[in-house]
Amino acid sequence: MAQWPHAPLHWTCQPGTFIVTGATLHKQPLFDRPAKLDLVLTTLFDVAAQYGWTLDAWSILINHYHFVARSPETVNALRDLIRDFHSAVGRELNRMDGIPGRKVLYQFCDTALTFEKSYWVRLKYVHTNPVHHGVAATAENYRWCSASWFEREAPPSFVRRIFGLKIDRVNVVDDFGSE
Repeated sequence: MAQWPHAPLHWTCQPGTFIVTGATLHKQPLFDRPAKLDLVLTTLFDVAAQYGWTLDAWSILINHYHFVARSPETVNALRDLIRDFHSAVGRELNRMDGIPGRKVLYQFCDTALTFEKSYWVRLKYVHTNPVHHGVAATAENYRWCSASWFEREAPPSFVRRIFGLKIDRVNVVDDFGSE
């Protein structure tokens, strides 16, 4: 089957666990203040809860985001969650900036995580994404990612296992440059 050439193909109508990456149009640094980063994070939490998804990891940076999430057992399409998330962020950010109608978030990539180790390395990748992009010396001190929450909430042995994994060969769409 040929893929549509202008957008990523999304197979998000089945329940499961996914890693999702989305970016601003043209990778513009639109989330450049704490209030804007707070907006994206709060909206992600609200929309995920509305659709019954469980967030396991998240990272919001100035021009993109990542999250790992588990769907409810019933089919609950990820594309609908993303549509509502992108729309809500765009409307409010445009209101904050006084730029009505501007396109803010543009497309997204998702990958179903079907193997345990694949899930683990992507958890680490998302938890430590602010360090990867040089915006924080330690992910635990970057308030728009899940690293400190994970360290508080997960069993210490699991935290050690996840943060001890090598992720240098993890393939995640993340060519957003340094922020």
